[in-house]
Amino acid sequence: MGLLAINRIYAAITALVLAFVVLPLGAVIWVSFFANRILSFPATGYTLDWYARAWELDAFRNGFITSVETALVAVALSLVLGVPASLALVRYRFPGRDAIQTLLLSPMVVPGIVGGAALFMAFIELEILLDVDISGTLPGLFVAHGLIALPWTVRLVTASLVGMSPSYEEAAQSLGAGRLTTFFRVTLPIIKPGIVAAALFSFVISFIDLEKSIFLVGPGRSTLQIALVSYLEWNLDSTVAAVATVQILIIGVLLLVSDRYARLSRAF
Repeated sequence: MGLLAINRIYAAITALVLAFVVLPLGAVIWVSFFANRILSFPATGYTLDWYARAWELDAFRNGFITSVETALVAVALSLVLGVPASLALVRYRFPGRDAIQTLLLSPMVVPGIVGGAALFMAFIELEILLDVDISGTLPGLFVAHGLIALPWTVRLVTASLVGMSPSYEEAAQSLGAGRLTTFFRVTLPIIKPGIVAAALFSFVISFIDLEKSIFLVGPGRSTLQIALVSYLEWNLDSTVAAVATVQILIIGVLLLVSDRYARLSRAF
């Protein structure tokens, strides 16, 4: 088999994989414009009414706002905790280092429904111990989503630090720069793609979370994902597809803007 044939096979496999990933997204976007009152094929016409209906529904509008607020707080918490943790794990050697790294990354491998139940029970135990309301409160939801996002921050920032030579920091310190100056003037600009990627992935992971949120939201409050599931119990129209299309658009724009200013490919 010649090199040209191998390249063609590789291109065909790549195209199939891309189609497998992209076509379902395209189908969701297409369905969001159907005029059918009940979701069915083929379309009887096309309309933008489902987008207006999605925004008019209080559950979707309030859920969207709650999800964005929670995701932004989760990003802030994960960066505040994850960046120093990554620096310590990469730059220093200490007893229990591997165990701490495993613990920080463990939420990535725990099933979401198990993690949600575990967080709920942990919050209940803390409420009994501290006599403070945690479960069902907005701060409790923020903390839970910060824990959801933390493993992504640690993983991506650690990868950026591993790919950075310590000689840059050593050179800065040999010229009289302190540790903080070295971090902000040398380390931070070099690992910026990793931090931006961590922030982006943390936002997306928090924004789309369902399993943990469903255990932790309080009465009268809902995230967008919970609102979508509740809506699907009694309705089968293109409103959900319209909401999903908006989510795809938001995430796509975030990826493009982040890559434009931080070159996300350098973080992987």
